[in-house]
Amino acid sequence: MRTPISRLRTIGIYEGISYLLLLGIAMPLKYMAGMPEMVKYTGWAHGVLFVLYMVSVLEVTLTHNWSIKKVAAAVIASLLPFGPFILDKKLLKEEENRKEKPVKQKQVA
Repeated sequence: MRTPISRLRTIGIYEGISYLLLLGIAMPLKYMAGMPEMVKYTGWAHGVLFVLYMVSVLEVTLTHNWSIKKVAAAVIASLLPFGPFILDKKLLKEEENRKEKPVKQKQVA
């Protein structure tokens, strides 16, 4: 997790897993088995990961000058159950391209 994109990818995977757990396990347990505490804890974890994901999207946007289109795609991906995993594949390609072609980073004076 040394680069902003690798951090976004890692957080995105965890956020996607937490969303699938929330929708696929916790919600059915709440409504079918009367176990609302499952949603409480899974939802809390997912909420924290969602906030970290959005902060990471902001970091990548500022570091790599992402376009509005890329930011919108990342935000939309976070709202879809398998979206973070699809985005991860695209980010992996972008990260590999950056390794092949180093981009000049802004110098801080």
